[in-house]
Amino acid sequence: MSYQWRKLSPAQREAWLARRKLLKRPWHRPPHFDQGNIHSHISAACYEHRDHIGYSEDRLETFSRMLVEHLPVQPVAWCVLPNHYHVLVPSADIRATVKLLGELHGKTSFQWNGEEDTRGRQVWHSASDRAMQNSDHFWATINYIHHNPVKHDYVESWLDWPFSSALDFLESEDRESAVRIWKQYPVLDYGRGWDD
Repeated sequence: MSYQWRKLSPAQREAWLARRKLLKRPWHRPPHFDQGNIHSHISAACYEHRDHIGYSEDRLETFSRMLVEHLPVQPVAWCVLPNHYHVLVPSADIRATVKLLGELHGKTSFQWNGEEDTRGRQVWHSASDRAMQNSDHFWATINYIHHNPVKHDYVESWLDWPFSSALDFLESEDRESAVRIWKQYPVLDYGRGWDD
């Protein structure tokens, strides 16, 4: 984004920042890992990995917005897929954050079951969280989250999946930095067996 930002007029810059504020997205780049901060990777799946979130493109878009808005803090990275999501958040109180996500799950379950005339159906399985152990784990998690739609064969490139923070991340980093982060903190076996 830094190269594009320089080409924008003052009015375009204001519009760009207003859009990011409205969507509650970071204005610039993800924070650098600080040993004093606690970051957690939270993932949640639909019951039996059914595509409840992906019932429609509109639902995917709406849930993505709801997820980001429902969190008590701005997520560092996030990605919503048809049957699960991942979010990396700074969280000194992970229990409170997971409880808020549970409330979101309850609200969306009720709404979606009403829309599909399936009252009583279980929509969500559960949410799990993993605290970041160090800066390598932090950056590999960002790569994993943004790479998830590619991993699951929804798209061939991060840029092709609109329901994540990948585009914001790639706009906040110049190409050289993004490539360096990808190579320095590879995904490798990250997440193997989670979807079994």
